Amino acid sequence: MYSLLQNLVFHSLIRNFVPTMRVLIVNTSEKTGGAALAANRLMEALKNNGVKAMMLVRDKETDHISVASLPQQWRMRWYFLWERWCVFCHLCFRRKHLFDVDIANIGADITKTREFQDADVIHLHWVNQGMLSLKGIRRILDSGKPVVWTMHDIWPATAICHYSRGCERFKSRCERCPLLPGKRRNDLSSKIWKRKQRMLEGQTISFVACSQWLASEARKSGLLAGQEVTSIPNAIDTRVFRQLDKQQARKELGLPDDKRLILFVSQRVTDERKGMNYLVEAVRLLIERYPDFAQDTGIVILGGHSEELEDQLALPSYSLGYVSDVHKIVNVYNAADAFVLPSLEDNLPNTIMEAMACGVPCVGFHVGGIPEMIDHQKNGYVARFRDADDLCKGLHWVLNEAPVEDLRQCALQKVYHHYSQQSVSLRYIEEYNKALAMKNYKL
Repeated sequence: MYSLLQNLVFHSLIRNFVPTMRVLIVNTSEKTGGAALAANRLMEALKNNGVKAMMLVRDKETDHISVASLPQQWRMRWYFLWERWCVFCHLCFRRKHLFDVDIANIGADITKTREFQDADVIHLHWVNQGMLSLKGIRRILDSGKPVVWTMHDIWPATAICHYSRGCERFKSRCERCPLLPGKRRNDLSSKIWKRKQRMLEGQTISFVACSQWLASEARKSGLLAGQEVTSIPNAIDTRVFRQLDKQQARKELGLPDDKRLILFVSQRVTDERKGMNYLVEAVRLLIERYPDFAQDTGIVILGGHSEELEDQLALPSYSLGYVSDVHKIVNVYNAADAFVLPSLEDNLPNTIMEAMACGVPCVGFHVGGIPEMIDHQKNGYVARFRDADDLCKGLHWVLNEAPVEDLRQCALQKVYHHYSQQSVSLRYIEEYNKALAMKNYKL
């Protein structure tokens, strides 16, 4: 009760005293990718709570008046290509890991834009692939404006990688990077580490991780020693992602209404990090142990390259390809009886949050921020990491053993209490106020 009163009082204070706060959210893309979706949702949540929020992006994909794009797009394209070429050279001209590495050696100077100059707080999100350089970020810090940086992966706390893949060198200093050939001490990761150190020298950033797991990892980073790292989850609009009629959703999508449907979603379903091989094995085990599943169960695949996986699955599969229409995506979630995401590395997947907001029980591995989202055998099933057998058990439990309505209600309650726009935006507003107060104190 006391916590609720605190939130109400704080919300009232925000409404009365901080209605003119201007926040600039900076992200490479407006819509493409998990970070873009999260940044977009946060912008809308902030605006609904009295903050003048805007986004500045490289890739503008809509005519939204609150989203501005960087000028001279030909130059931005060149930045992207030049950085990829430099990475390609350091990979000895091999394509493997070409997009697992970012070095931020070139990018835009956003401090000259009107949107930057009008802002009270600069909120960085995913700014890679030629969007911002390390020198550009230093210019932002030198401007004197408070900076909040949401970490959608570990890159801000390492030299060049977005996911550490078990490597712990970032806890002291990056060198001999496993993603680079040769394993030399003074390799590209070592050089970028030193540049990031110079970028952060004498500066304070309010780092925010989307999951408690990522916050814990970032606090161990030698690069971020002395910096504050907190945890605030992504927000979701529960007015959009909500429960709908299952049969109607299936009818609109052309999916069978006489089968139990398992849903798998990824921007690129062939991405090894999403663990599709474990799903293939788990489905094989499911059919081997419960042959009846072959007749009354199917798998829906949503995402790029989804057709490449149809022949690998032991169950009838329904490939929907890449979909950008939000209404159709919401229908896809509502058509499912269970959602599965066997990620091998992940922060706080938007897809799990979206599924839960639609009342769909989720199954995933115990990795990253997933156990923070799925409460084991309450709103879904958390399988042992890289264990296809336990993933199989989880799918069977959700589809055949668990009290379905209880799982749905627990999923909906989890989203409402932890990931609603109201809850997340208030926590970010508090973070902005702290960053502003710290800057004013130093001045």
